[in-house]
Amino acid sequence: MKKNFKRVLIKLSGESLMGNEDYGIQLKTVDRLARDLLSLKRCNIQICLVVGGGNIFRGLAASAKGMDRANADYMGMLATVMNSLAIQNSLEKLKIDTRVMSAFPIQSVCETYIRRKAIRHMEKQRLIICAAGTGNPYFSTDTAASLRAAELDCNFIYKATQVDGIYEKDPKKFKNAKKYKSISYSDYLSKNLKVMDSAAISVARENQIPIKIFSILNKDCFKKIYYNKQDYSVIK
Repeated sequence: MKKNFKRVLIKLSGESLMGNEDYGIQLKTVDRLARDLLSLKRCNIQICLVVGGGNIFRGLAASAKGMDRANADYMGMLATVMNSLAIQNSLEKLKIDTRVMSAFPIQSVCETYIRRKAIRHMEKQRLIICAAGTGNPYFSTDTAASLRAAELDCNFIYKATQVDGIYEKDPKKFKNAKKYKSISYSDYLSKNLKVMDSAAISVARENQIPIKIFSILNKDCFKKIYYNKQDYSVIK
């Protein structure tokens, strides 16, 4: 532990909000995730959340089809704000004091991200949701998650995915895919694995923040990961 408190950053993909839909936000799925976050928070854990926007708009895909990359990425950032507001709504229904903090100003709907203010919110036991990535194009929300974890002095990054860890190749396509229970930052980068992008891993390595990768499909997954009661992989 870096400090005498327990603080984690949780990275959610936009797709994790879709449930069994093909697009958008399924509210019952968001409500379930909110209940899982409540279970972790009851362990006296300070929580920072970063969510992607791929369920609504994916900037890189739009860029590949001919759209200006910077504009496409800005649209993706706005999608993360929409997702963040949906999660905030579900959390506040559970009486969890929550703040959405955007990397660029949208003062009508949420606060602008300021590091000291974010830390103060968490010290007051508020859950914060960091929206709009880094506020800059060409950077993924994975990289934003590592940056926020570093500047907010988080002890761990929890990366919630659709599988139970890191594999050498897609386990949904290859039944014999090897799973890594633990892997170093350097080995992860040299093997060119794809769970998180290289910039995110480099930031985590520089700041010595372990990353746990696990399945979001299990009930109370965040609490189980905290107590090591669910399968996961760790980059450290």
